[in-house]
Amino acid sequence: MENSGIYVGLDIGTTSIKVIVAEHIKGQMNIIGVGSERSDGLSRGVIVDIDRAVSAIKKAIQQAEQKANIQISKVTVGIPANLLEIVPCNGMIAVSDEAGSSKEIDENDVYRVTEAALVQKLPPERDVIDIIPDEFIVDGFDGIKDPRGMIGVRLEMNGVVYTGPKTVLHNTMKCVEKAGLKVEGTVVSALALSTIVLSDGEQDFGAVIIDIGGGQTTAAVVHDHKLKYTYVDQEGGMFVTKDISVVLNTSLENAEKIKRNYGYAASNLASKDDVFPVEVVGQVDPVQISGEYLSEIIEARMTQIFEKLRDALEDIRALQLPGGIVLTGGLAALPGMKELAEDVFGVNVKVFIPQQMGLRHPSFSQAIGLIKYVMHQGEIEKIVKSTIASGDELDALKENKKVVALNPQVEEKNTKKKRNAGKKNNAFDGVKNFFNTFFD
Repeated sequence: MENSGIYVGLDIGTTSIKVIVAEHIKGQMNIIGVGSERSDGLSRGVIVDIDRAVSAIKKAIQQAEQKANIQISKVTVGIPANLLEIVPCNGMIAVSDEAGSSKEIDENDVYRVTEAALVQKLPPERDVIDIIPDEFIVDGFDGIKDPRGMIGVRLEMNGVVYTGPKTVLHNTMKCVEKAGLKVEGTVVSALALSTIVLSDGEQDFGAVIIDIGGGQTTAAVVHDHKLKYTYVDQEGGMFVTKDISVVLNTSLENAEKIKRNYGYAASNLASKDDVFPVEVVGQVDPVQISGEYLSEIIEARMTQIFEKLRDALEDIRALQLPGGIVLTGGLAALPGMKELAEDVFGVNVKVFIPQQMGLRHPSFSQAIGLIKYVMHQGEIEKIVKSTIASGDELDALKENKKVVALNPQVEEKNTKKKRNAGKKNNAFDGVKNFFNTFFD
């Protein structure tokens, strides 16, 4: 289902904050406003100074408002994959009437079965980011996408819950609210990216997205149109800039300009005959540096990052997926990045660049992905997502017995599943049979 209207995506990155305003009419997405402001108050993808981050968000919002000629009040926000956990969930409720007879399932029943699926004991430091239904089951008939209007006495839902550190969620929501905005929805950044950087076939058969941001690099595995696994390396484009600054004895500002204007990620593509001036601290005259020498600095850091990602992805055999790897994020635009990635990972690699006019740079992928993700949400997904409540509210639901399992054995089985899932750092992290799980 596609939803008409105005949508605003807010991407709070380590190096820049981007706001995209889009109009969706008759299946067409038209970008009508863009805001981009240098980030402040963030470190490695996480907000560390709320007031400074709020100021940067306000500036980006104002830019987008001026270009779109509208007042922005609500935004969809991307949540980074830092310490993300992906946990299967299921719930079961009775939908029969007082006489015990079957009745027609309505929207309220969908709310209740989602609440049943969400009644799980989360650690105090974690909170729910999103919940996505996989299927509904009515009286044993499975594979149902939308049970509303059907007749039954028992309704079940199987889905996936994405949880993250409460600190990250709270700080993000606090910043958006202090900027005078309402959070219309939170989306796992990697999940939003998959809707724009991967084709339908790649989402179905499986592919890996690598988002090279300023403060960190995130690998996300998508299969069967679901986000299966994420791995975050706390190094990104800023670390490349710092390396250039240290090795060449130049300021961070100069190092960033040099990286963008002369940088190559693969040293074999650069030339030692191409030289450029570098302002060196403590020297009056600029020093001439070759493109090959600069690329060796960049290549060393990016090789280190890619090798960490490769080891994590090899552990779960994700590199065997037919979709290969898709690179995106600001640093993905650097010449030679595709070639270096292919050399390190040993699989097919491509770079995703948005095709919207004026946004043809990988750094805009995340903000556009947020909008596209919300635009294509179906009504049933919206109903399920709207039931996300705080941990205290869910505990109250359980204590008041508003959500009751039909079968105590089912309740006990679900509790064991959730207890085991909570012991893992990630639902699929380090699992050797991960590839087989894809084809369940």
